[in-house]
Amino acid sequence: MKQKVVVFSQIDATVLDQLERDYHVVVLNPKQGDINEQIRTEVVDADAMIGAGRLLNETNLAPAQKLKIISTVSVGYDNYDVDYLTKNNIWLANTPHVLTETTADLAFTLLVSAARKVPELDQWTKNGEWKRTVGPAQFGQDIFGKTLGIIGLGNIGAAVARRGFYGFNMNILYHNRREKLELAQPLNARYCGLDELLSQSDFVVVAVDLNPESKALMGKAQFEKMQSHAVFVNIARGSVVDEEALVYALQQQQIFAAGLDVYQKEPLQSSPLFSLPNVVTLPHIGSATAETRLKMAKLAHKNLVDALEGRTPQYLVNG
Repeated sequence: MKQKVVVFSQIDATVLDQLERDYHVVVLNPKQGDINEQIRTEVVDADAMIGAGRLLNETNLAPAQKLKIISTVSVGYDNYDVDYLTKNNIWLANTPHVLTETTADLAFTLLVSAARKVPELDQWTKNGEWKRTVGPAQFGQDIFGKTLGIIGLGNIGAAVARRGFYGFNMNILYHNRREKLELAQPLNARYCGLDELLSQSDFVVVAVDLNPESKALMGKAQFEKMQSHAVFVNIARGSVVDEEALVYALQQQQIFAAGLDVYQKEPLQSSPLFSLPNVVTLPHIGSATAETRLKMAKLAHKNLVDALEGRTPQYLVNG
């Protein structure tokens, strides 16, 4: 009898085909009723689960009798109750590294777009408002040679730093739980406290993991320390930022602009951010390119297969 795999979100078609050749696969469908009820029903005799973007915890996993692994097609795992999984001998594996460069590309897309008012001026042009030479109301901020502050110098943060240093001749500051000389030295990046980074940087990019220390790391007091011409970019997790404080900082022009790919509540259906011209909002697409999503799906597939064939997956969160 084939082992059972529950697919709880959309995944690459080629990977799904491979799974269906090798396993008994059940693909959950939100259109067919409450997704948590589907999980509770199908997880009873499931050997593995694969997908992303779904909250998985005791509430919907309690019926599981022989679940060995949840393979998430993501780097972040804040949607999963890791303590519960570990206590119940369920592995959680993720897909680090393969999305590093793609997410760093998006960070700079947001940075440049916000600094140069790209979405605002795109709409301005399409609305037929370009009737004269542009003036101060359309002016943006220079990027080349400025100071880039990175909060969280992990793989993605370091990739953002490389783009700033090599591509835009930027001075790099970084704040991290500890110094990372092996990443910082080639970029002449200087380690500093958060307050100094905020007050000295022309651009601030948040690339930290979500944990108890980083939750609400950026609040009213932090935005007040930033320069009025500064641009703020968040590609980490929405809960790292007090969204209300960010909205206020943008409304009061405490900072020049922001570029966001993540939010406290997703999908973002209604928000004061929508009415602000000085913020670029994207729908959490950090890794969303065809090439990268395929790499992620293949790695998640490998993690799953390794677990079901008795091997320890390479990228275990709770191993």
